[in-house]
Amino acid sequence: MSITLVAGLGNPGRDYAATRHNAGWQVLDALAAREKLSWRREHAFDAEIARWSRPDGRVLLLAKPLTFMNDSGRSVAALASYFKIGNGSIAVVYDDLAIALGRVKVNEAGGAGGHNGIASLLQHVGDGFVRFRIGIGPKQPAQMDLKDFVLGKFTPEQNSLFESKLNEMLSGLDLLLESGPARAMNTLNRRETNETDQP
Repeated sequence: MSITLVAGLGNPGRDYAATRHNAGWQVLDALAAREKLSWRREHAFDAEIARWSRPDGRVLLLAKPLTFMNDSGRSVAALASYFKIGNGSIAVVYDDLAIALGRVKVNEAGGAGGHNGIASLLQHVGDGFVRFRIGIGPKQPAQMDLKDFVLGKFTPEQNSLFESKLNEMLSGLDLLLESGPARAMNTLNRRETNETDQP
């Protein structure tokens, strides 16, 4: 079963632009820019949608829910229902505090892990969607409130690192879309395990 809907999670509005919690949007925006795709607001789905006609003949939907993070699942469920897309054909791109900044991991199941967007997906869509997790960790300082951290902006150094890793993230997403979750997990998750963080 191939991916036909790629949903990037984030919060709408200028106040949330470039925050850590909007990493999913940043990756989808980079993909849309690379492929010269145009975003269009679709009120029926509370989302911005871009249609990607790929060289292999497949048409993928890219979506950025505009419902705010905590209600992302409602938008994705509406899209999946209207276009008759099964959970296994949905990939969700989102920030993950448990992964080092700029790294990616892929999973096919699991809990919310404290992520409100994923909790909303599990509530409205159910499990079985593919998770494309983008590292924003570790939380520093450790005592900082979680909400303040994820809704904060990257430091200039962190932003430079994130930007430098965008092409690598897009290559990982390409691998998922072209070869499927099993191949992507085998390649990307192993890379995450084997690599050591640079100071």
